[in-house]
Amino acid sequence: MRLDSHQHFWEYDPKRQDWISPEMNRIRRNFLPGDLYPLLQDAKIDGCIAVQAEESLRETDFLLDLSSQNEWIRGVVGWADLKSDQLDEVLDQYADTTKLVGFREVLQSRDPGYMLQEEFIRGVQKLGIRGYAYDILIFPNHLTATLELVKRCPNQRFVIDHLAKPYIKDGDWKDWKKGMALLAERELMHCKLSGMTTEANWKTWTADQLFPYLEIAIELFGPDRLMYGSDWPVGLLAGEYEKFWEVMERFTDTLSLSEKARIMGGTAAEFYKI
Repeated sequence: MRLDSHQHFWEYDPKRQDWISPEMNRIRRNFLPGDLYPLLQDAKIDGCIAVQAEESLRETDFLLDLSSQNEWIRGVVGWADLKSDQLDEVLDQYADTTKLVGFREVLQSRDPGYMLQEEFIRGVQKLGIRGYAYDILIFPNHLTATLELVKRCPNQRFVIDHLAKPYIKDGDWKDWKKGMALLAERELMHCKLSGMTTEANWKTWTADQLFPYLEIAIELFGPDRLMYGSDWPVGLLAGEYEKFWEVMERFTDTLSLSEKARIMGGTAAEFYKI
């Protein structure tokens, strides 16, 4: 099975999607399953994981509704307030929702210390008890705190979104690699090969600029803990869907067929229990 492990849907609202700045005019509109499906077909991709882009239970319900209407949306990574005293009650409401495979929030917008609060750690631990995955959306300056979070949640399946957003535009990778290497030592830590082009120069990036980061990722995690993700439609800021997909095809063509199959779908299917 070939899977796009990371993409988003939304009905554009400037208040709900307030993170979409004027320079992101390309994505200031609705993006729904009918927009994505032809792109997946062209890339011979069997399905996708829809990931939250808004921090609300409304968003979780919206994505689950879309997944119920479109079989090829194989899973949903939703949102819940992990610090809430009512978290158990919220999770109980979704207990029979098989397509809800994990949770995420926008940690990159918060101080690294946020994820080390006892209430947050308790919430992540509750996700693990119920079998959910957790997507970690961070910048490189969050890597040290992320390692501490992971140590406090040793039985939780984690995946780092967008390689923790290394500073590709600046060609800076040494400190990022050190932090990622420590996380890669944790057996249940995975990583998404996604969101790279928007960390480079949107207009001038090349595949050769991305390859060193891909090579570091496979050195640290191996194909069994890496998964392809388009970050569509955010990735449209730096090129059409097929542009980054072609980079991934070119990169994985240097691997064995079984390794390529893991990165292009097998790892995601196993991680999210598809």
